[in-house]
Amino acid sequence: MAFTVQLGHFAPDFKLPATDGKIYTLVDFKNADCLVIFFTCNHCPYVKGSDEVTRQTAVKFLPYGVQFVAINSNSPNTYAEDSFAEMIKRMDQHRFPWLYLYDRTQTIARAYGALRTPHFFVFDRARKLVYTGRGVDNPRDTSKMTINDLDNALSELIAGKTITKSMTNPIGCNVKWDGKDAHWMPPEACDLIV
Repeated sequence: MAFTVQLGHFAPDFKLPATDGKIYTLVDFKNADCLVIFFTCNHCPYVKGSDEVTRQTAVKFLPYGVQFVAINSNSPNTYAEDSFAEMIKRMDQHRFPWLYLYDRTQTIARAYGALRTPHFFVFDRARKLVYTGRGVDNPRDTSKMTINDLDNALSELIAGKTITKSMTNPIGCNVKWDGKDAHWMPPEACDLIV
């Protein structure tokens, strides 16, 4: 069985706390025409480098019923900066246009097969996966990016078109798994495209 959720498969459910003090499950987003779930964190330079482009993409598609939900699954034992308290501070500082959920047990990261930060999963109205992978081709330095795969996928989806490039390899730091070396990945995890 593949590590990462496969195209056409349904979004795994979750029940996670957010920085706004509430608990969210998948059903809380039932009114969204499209749901973008992405795995992120506080410390990663690829996340920090691309957050503003992700913000622009989220704001651009909000009028089309696209909801963005961020999940941090990183172990604070690897990077203290990735703790829930630091997540709250980061959201207070940056006011990102998405909810920021905390996957303390890393169960949801495994359910989705999150590989890196950031790693995007785009689900259609039926909550079937239609795109997975990177946001942009140079997330660490978006001044050098040449393509925004996430924007392209969402543009095609809301236009009712088939997504031209439905899978890319996420670019970023690997998820920081609790009790493991900072660069460890599950043995079954692999690039989406070889």
